[in-house]
Amino acid sequence: MDAALNLLSFGPDGWGDDIATGVLVTVGLALATLPFGLVLGFFVALMKQSEEPSMRLAGNIYTTIFRGLPELLTLFLIFYGAQLGLQQITALFGEETTIEINAFAAGMVALGIMFSSYASEVFLAAFRVIPRGQYEGAYSVGLSHTGTMRLVILPQLIRVALPGLGNLWLILLKDTALVSVIGLSDILRQTGVAARVTKEPFLFFGLACLLYLVLAVVSSFVFSAIERWTAKSGGSR
Repeated sequence: MDAALNLLSFGPDGWGDDIATGVLVTVGLALATLPFGLVLGFFVALMKQSEEPSMRLAGNIYTTIFRGLPELLTLFLIFYGAQLGLQQITALFGEETTIEINAFAAGMVALGIMFSSYASEVFLAAFRVIPRGQYEGAYSVGLSHTGTMRLVILPQLIRVALPGLGNLWLILLKDTALVSVIGLSDILRQTGVAARVTKEPFLFFGLACLLYLVLAVVSSFVFSAIERWTAKSGGSR
């Protein structure tokens, strides 16, 4: 027991500092990805319910591709493929150079694209729940399309979509573990390094399980509080 506590301690003799850094990277990556994925997913949902056939087709192709590809493959395409693509573009202009993409940025883009492809379906379902009369009533009192969306539709949309988005957030938290394969020092990578160096895989991978579960439980409480708040604010309108 003392040996395990010593390995998990903070300071030069333990791995606590490294694992704490991994937790910050994991949470930071998830929080950075969330708004990017939400905004992108919202606009994809707007495309999928557009009256313009080409917009609907583009939205459907987007979600079909990125919901069909494995998450790890998407990450590799963004991280390695983008580097090679940029190098090829610079080579066309006679510049031979090595381009490296930041692992955090690549992870955020890849996870954001995957998150948005599923979030768009959640938003689309929420849009379909809202009665058409809500739009017509807002237009009849003089609201513009933008005003209708901001003041009437979005508050209802958030309340309807929140449970589904909460589930997607938990999936996003778990998917951040994928970035360990491109060298980002998240929870899984830091605990993996510690397990290899100390020859204590059960201790450190067990700790990784515990950390992800703690993050999931905390997230569940936060989303439950947000749902209660949105329900209360909706009922008081």
